[in-house]
Amino acid sequence: MENNLIKVKIEDHVALITMDAAPVNAQSRAFVEELTAVFDELNETPGVRAIVLTGEGKCFSAGADIKSRGKIADGAPGDTYRHLRRTREIGFVIMEMNIPVIAAVNGPALGAGMGLAICADIIVCSTKAVFGLPEIDIGLMGGVRHTMRVFPIGLTRRMVLTGWRCPAEELWRRGLIEACVEPEELLPTAMEMAKTMASKSPKAIQLAKRALNTVETMGLKDGYRFEQNLTVEMTRHPHSKEAMAAFLEKRPAVFKDEL
Repeated sequence: MENNLIKVKIEDHVALITMDAAPVNAQSRAFVEELTAVFDELNETPGVRAIVLTGEGKCFSAGADIKSRGKIADGAPGDTYRHLRRTREIGFVIMEMNIPVIAAVNGPALGAGMGLAICADIIVCSTKAVFGLPEIDIGLMGGVRHTMRVFPIGLTRRMVLTGWRCPAEELWRRGLIEACVEPEELLPTAMEMAKTMASKSPKAIQLAKRALNTVETMGLKDGYRFEQNLTVEMTRHPHSKEAMAAFLEKRPAVFKDEL
């Protein structure tokens, strides 16, 4: 994978992805394409069992690169829709990963930057983090549907219609993020959580992610039936047998990365 704007470090089955496009990790075409490629490759990298996504510097991501965004409408025919597709798909790439993704939000997460965090499985924040949808102030739209998956309707409407930036402490107070810690504690907190996930069966994690992503939009009975079918699939896998044996023998389970 290329590491021009996106840095990757893999250790103890956890991949740390750091967005490194100074000064504010704005999402240009090159940025989005590289980030998408990184996630796609990690999705098929043996031994990677969890991912932490964070930003270099004081900002998680300030969203779209407005300077390059302004040129798209005046570009060649089809450029607008190619841009929309790239922007849309990076969120789904994160959501559809076979392995869990933790967003470690170190600073402002605005617009498309907030979208990256919301598409992760879990959000942990520094006390310096803020979330915002500033599109109303720069002649753009976007972010409503993804935000409503995680934030209440009233808060979403306030952010969309006023451009208000919500501090991480407020999200923590409302129970919408999993941690709000001092800046120096952010990565240790996220990595500890990721390492706990990485200690589980990779197959079980894969099926759990499939269940979480699928049943979210299903009715109760159909969703539960879907989960039960995944349970049957899991019990027939060697990882299930190893987990049960380890429990009975009072020892840590040992899982192979091959699924």
